[in-house]
Amino acid sequence: MGEAASMSGIAENLARIEESIVAAAKRTGRARSEITLIGVSKTQRAEAVREAYDAGLRHFGENRVQEWEGKRETIASLPGAVWHLIGHVQSNKAARAARTFHCVDAVDDVAVAERLRRTWAEGMRPAGCEGATKLRVLVEVRVAEEETKSGVEIAELGALAEGIVGMAELELAGLMCVPPFLEDAELVRPYFAKLRDERDKLSARLGRKLPVLSMGMSHDFVVAIEEGATEVRVGTALFGARQKLVAEN
Repeated sequence: MGEAASMSGIAENLARIEESIVAAAKRTGRARSEITLIGVSKTQRAEAVREAYDAGLRHFGENRVQEWEGKRETIASLPGAVWHLIGHVQSNKAARAARTFHCVDAVDDVAVAERLRRTWAEGMRPAGCEGATKLRVLVEVRVAEEETKSGVEIAELGALAEGIVGMAELELAGLMCVPPFLEDAELVRPYFAKLRDERDKLSARLGRKLPVLSMGMSHDFVVAIEEGATEVRVGTALFGARQKLVAEN
């Protein structure tokens, strides 16, 4: 398909991904409605995002605050679209993230959570969230010892989660992870199982449900669904190869 999927190719790719999600859900006795597909639109042009929207996709994930700010004017108002920040949140960009994303899915530090909370407490919220009382957040967990990966260490997960639960403006909905990239998706399965187990233990510790498990990408989302993923983040399989748009300051 060249550097990126053609416009008609995006709709075709989405249909194939949907078939895989439905099949994986059926194998594990789950309903398709239990699984949210997030199209990873980072580095994709607004036109490609709109094409995926027109094909029926409603959840989109961006990695960088600045990149999203550069293209959101043309697509942020799409009815029913939900915008997720799925990349690492830098403390100095947390306030901007809270003002422009519906969900912040990679919180790994209490200082970042506090900045998100403070921004919402001051009433600065993205379009579509004017009447909302809480910003949905996920905690990113480091499930493997990789220095290049962000995420809270498992030993520190409980304390961070308790801190977030104490912030009235934030809704802790669950956990996310970015496991090692392994060509054989079966080798990634233990990392997905680990996140599910940590979610279950944390839920018991907090005495509350944490319904969201965000895990699985283009090459391994089927295995992630089999291990309990409720959200999968798919980019290349949907849009094709990425194109560089802007650099993050």
